[in-house]
Amino acid sequence: MKQTIIAPSLLSADFARLGEEIRAVEAAGADWLHFDVMDGHFVPNITVGPVVLKDVARAATVPVDVHLMVREPDHLLEAFVDAGADLLTVHVEACTNLDRTLRHIRDLGAQPGVALNPATPWTAVEPVLGLVDLVVVMSVNPGFGGQGFIDYSLDKIARLRGALDALGSGARLEADGGIKPANAGAVAAAGADALVAGSAVFKAPDYGVVIASIRAAADAAR
Repeated sequence: MKQTIIAPSLLSADFARLGEEIRAVEAAGADWLHFDVMDGHFVPNITVGPVVLKDVARAATVPVDVHLMVREPDHLLEAFVDAGADLLTVHVEACTNLDRTLRHIRDLGAQPGVALNPATPWTAVEPVLGLVDLVVVMSVNPGFGGQGFIDYSLDKIARLRGALDALGSGARLEADGGIKPANAGAVAAAGADALVAGSAVFKAPDYGVVIASIRAAADAAR
């Protein structure tokens, strides 16, 4: 069994001291850094782009997991890979030709990922599961941090875990949104082996305690 990946979302970090936050969360046990990109169109918020990612990647010693919540992401792929994305995820809802987009990400040298929103059925990504290294189940409606976990995401995670296992895929299955120690076990039991936690980590007084609690709950349930 692969170890559970804990990927704190920098969306909830203090951007006035981002370098310090990265060092602190890595020292606390983060396996990846999750970097959320929002365009104000696909989701109702605007965040950061390749310029900030370049600084994050330079400061990071762990992989940077870039999540593009943008319309028509194809014209941005090269910029984000060049800026340092190790994993680059696009949304099934945002891509005109998902197969081509995922293949292009791999050709650029990053690990491709596909994400789906809470109301999107898991079958929407079934045709491309063999092309990706990461499948991201949004367990909140994307756009803002600090939301509560949507319970019906558990069934979607379980169905995707079954489909990935049936393919013999080594892709990670990531749950993104509302993850905290209290629900990490249920999410991992459903089949997720990568967990994104934003406010649960960065709003806590001790990052290490929260990351260790999430990991322990997930590992016990898998």
